[in-house]
Amino acid sequence: MGIIVQKFGGTSVGSAERLHNVAAIIESTSHQKPVIAVVSAMSGTTKAEGTTSLLLAAADAARKSTPFAQELSLVEQLHLRAVQQSIRQASLCQQTLQFVREEIEKLQRFLEAIAVIRELSPRSQDLVMALGERLSAYVLSALLRDRGRASRFVDLSQVVPEHDKEVDPAFFRRLQARLAELCRPQADEVPVVTGFFGMVPGGLLHAVGRGYTDFTTAMIAAGLGHGHAEEMQVWKEVDGIFTADPRKVKSARVLAKISPAEAAELTYFGSEVLHPFTMERVVSAQVPIRIKNTFRPGETGTVITNEPQAPKGCVTAVTVKRGICVVTITSNRMFNAYGFLARVFGALDRHGVVVDLVSTSEVSISCTVDKLSDAERARADLEQLGQVMLSPDRAILAVVGAGIKDTTGTAGRLFSTLGQASISVEMISQGASEINISCIVKEGDAQRGLEAIHSAFFD
Repeated sequence: MGIIVQKFGGTSVGSAERLHNVAAIIESTSHQKPVIAVVSAMSGTTKAEGTTSLLLAAADAARKSTPFAQELSLVEQLHLRAVQQSIRQASLCQQTLQFVREEIEKLQRFLEAIAVIRELSPRSQDLVMALGERLSAYVLSALLRDRGRASRFVDLSQVVPEHDKEVDPAFFRRLQARLAELCRPQADEVPVVTGFFGMVPGGLLHAVGRGYTDFTTAMIAAGLGHGHAEEMQVWKEVDGIFTADPRKVKSARVLAKISPAEAAELTYFGSEVLHPFTMERVVSAQVPIRIKNTFRPGETGTVITNEPQAPKGCVTAVTVKRGICVVTITSNRMFNAYGFLARVFGALDRHGVVVDLVSTSEVSISCTVDKLSDAERARADLEQLGQVMLSPDRAILAVVGAGIKDTTGTAGRLFSTLGQASISVEMISQGASEINISCIVKEGDAQRGLEAIHSAFFD
């Protein structure tokens, strides 16, 4: 039977009530298929309130040799309260409470040592962060046993061999095979796995970022491979991927299926789906990804798959990315010159500025960056190349769909819709993949533009 690899985020396991909800989902699935459950560190309604943020704050305080007791106390109380409110068997409850207290105590001693040397290496930071997933996975595993379901706590914090010194594609291929073997269910047990997967060379945050639990789940699913992993499920607080952000467009509806390329475009332009690097691991192993709602488990969700899809409209979804800045460099030296673009992007690279969209003419180049402060850092270097104009408070409106490249008139329909809404377009870009058309508008016009485009293509 194919294994279902389920990932639960921090808010999904953020309290005793939510832990029971997750346990019920795991139990329901495990009646039909073997399950591997991967969990993030416990969190509140925002990342700032979450265990990982508190642990990183404590580590930074220790590095500065300032007090960190409050952060550790908040982490400890969150987990002790969840254990006391969820686990009924007295002996199991006491065992779990002891685990939490001992882990917090060990971390406290470690942070005290950091406070003495006033140095926090990437490996030390990983050791601090790992505690969050160790606690949540241990507590959920204990809760499943308390509810009568066999479960095994799987700690991946030491899974990376010390001799691995370079993070490259071969590193991840080796690692995903190792993770799959460690996490494979035995008999009727449910392995509950830490979303933190080891002391990565250079640090996990640098190598993967805060979405490392998604990536851990993806590597387990990819390591199991097609035929062994039936599906990777990412349980979030939404019903799936929508045609637009349902908080901003009331008529937005859930998509039954979407391609990885479409999902990657939506992620890049502001929708919270999955990081393209994470999707790549799973999709290349021919394992579909399903986005589901932890609080509405009966909904089917959205499947991300490369399998052929039923015919649909040319546009799959509409998204917006707000708060961007347009940087325009104008120079007669561009005319019939070579190397000018390289110098522009070299200047941006030196200041760590990430570019989204690019548009050029014979004498000017315009590009978008995430915020005005990014552009200001590189302004002096760019002014050596030409006249620089910064236009903040802009937004990217993007339509995404695999059908765009096969449907004539999509761009005309998009721009005529914006024109009818009296919205001026300042810049246009279409990717080489032809599944995305993006345009720049003033941020104040973004909401009206989003609603108008969604109505034109979906209502």
